[in-house]
Amino acid sequence: MREFAMCFTSTPRGARLARRLVSHRVNDWGHPYPTPVNETVTLIAAELSANAVRHGHVPGQDFHVRLTLAEDTFRIEVTDARPERGLPSPPPTQDTASESGRGLRLVAALADGWGVAPCPAAHGKTVWAELRLTPPVAPALRAPGSRPRSSDRCP
Repeated sequence: MREFAMCFTSTPRGARLARRLVSHRVNDWGHPYPTPVNETVTLIAAELSANAVRHGHVPGQDFHVRLTLAEDTFRIEVTDARPERGLPSPPPTQDTASESGRGLRLVAALADGWGVAPCPAAHGKTVWAELRLTPPVAPALRAPGSRPRSSDRCP
């Protein structure tokens, strides 16, 4: 398992730094910057970090980012210091003129799973998201006219 964890100041600058460092780490772990995997993990981390700063800020308290890659799954966890602020319910209709309110919709659309867990030890909450990597399926190379092997057929 690979892991990156760091505390950031609960400011917009801290959220930007978290996004950049997550992107660098994903690149270092074999998923280059312009790839969909790097862009997706970075976007999820950016949205969760921005939410921690905007909705989970407690003066004098940092937020914590933890990124892991285990087997074929990236897990992004962002812990803030405000336990009483649960996840907001998405508005029933999206206001296209609004500058906010889309972050969790993006996370839900991009992640394979996400949620929130209380963090009693730190008196806060952790919002997490997971992205499973699916290996690219390479077509089997066969001579023209040959019959497929039993392993090439669907069950």
